[in-house]
Amino acid sequence: MSEVHAARRARLRDRCAANGASAALVTRPANIRYLTGCAPQGAALLIGPDDDALVHLTPPQDDRDEPLPGDLRAVVLATPDGDAAVAAADLAREQHADSLAVEEHHLTVTRHRAIGSVVGGLPLSDLGGAVEQLRLVKDEHEIANLRIAAEIADQALGELLESILVGRTERHLALELERRLVDHGAEGPAFRTSVGTGPNSGAPRHVPTDRRVEEGDFLTVRLGARYRGYRCEVGRTFVIGTAPAAWQIDLYDLVFAAQRAGREALAPGVACRDVDHATRGPLTAAGHAEGLAQWSGHGVGLEIDEDPRLSPAAMGKLDACVPVTVEPGVHLPGRGGVRIDDTLVVRPLADGGPELLTITTKELLAL
Repeated sequence: MSEVHAARRARLRDRCAANGASAALVTRPANIRYLTGCAPQGAALLIGPDDDALVHLTPPQDDRDEPLPGDLRAVVLATPDGDAAVAAADLAREQHADSLAVEEHHLTVTRHRAIGSVVGGLPLSDLGGAVEQLRLVKDEHEIANLRIAAEIADQALGELLESILVGRTERHLALELERRLVDHGAEGPAFRTSVGTGPNSGAPRHVPTDRRVEEGDFLTVRLGARYRGYRCEVGRTFVIGTAPAAWQIDLYDLVFAAQRAGREALAPGVACRDVDHATRGPLTAAGHAEGLAQWSGHGVGLEIDEDPRLSPAAMGKLDACVPVTVEPGVHLPGRGGVRIDDTLVVRPLADGGPELLTITTKELLAL
């Protein structure tokens, strides 16, 4: 992987050179990990005219981080109260860089001023989302990590479905799911696990409460695993204890149809807003436009909410090897609702179409 990370840094260097910057300062942790294989807390990465340097307080602590590439210089700060970004900027000055691009979207005003104070007259420019754009299309090594993360999440969810659920609280179920993720090899949850029951089911970004599972409830679960830094997402809805009521079947079938339409729309060259339209269309036609989320899916990778966005106002088109979620849902206040969420990789039709990573059944089970 050292060659892969070196190649990524070379692409960033070329992009900076094309924009007139001879050095770049990377401070966003996910971007540092993408370019080096690790991201010690508080670290900063200099892509310099002479060499590249990772400045940090302590060596990487996670034994699942990859070792630093041999062509990357490690610089440990002398004092624990030092700022790695400021120290890395000073290295750029020492290497006689003629300009320095920084991630302004990740720097506070105070930190930006501190960097400017150590580089003297060295012009600062905005690196913008250059690294995020490089991260958009995943290589097969990254997709393999996502595939394992999805397998872990599916395993944890499958085991929960085999346990007794009635009488247990949303909070308890969420904590158990997160424990099971770690038991199966995850570094931890990809995001805070959401469990909603009864009137809380189907609510987007629901924070688990002490409400207990009851017979006849809808139960919605949204979870994800983090494996070697890569994050996936899966969401399912079930009925507790009894055969579902007619309104539950109708609502589930509607959301399932919307989710299937979104999945089938995924293909290289398709506009992101068209995937959103395909997903949102059945729900809007059924009269649920008012309560829908602002987007029907998003990219995943080293962060759980990456580009691209699948939303009505989204710009751009999908590329092959871009992992995204498709996650429609409907919540009826006071009654509950349905959410169905999968992680997929965009693939050409000639390669079989979108690759489904999260394979837990989408049948409406009565648990």
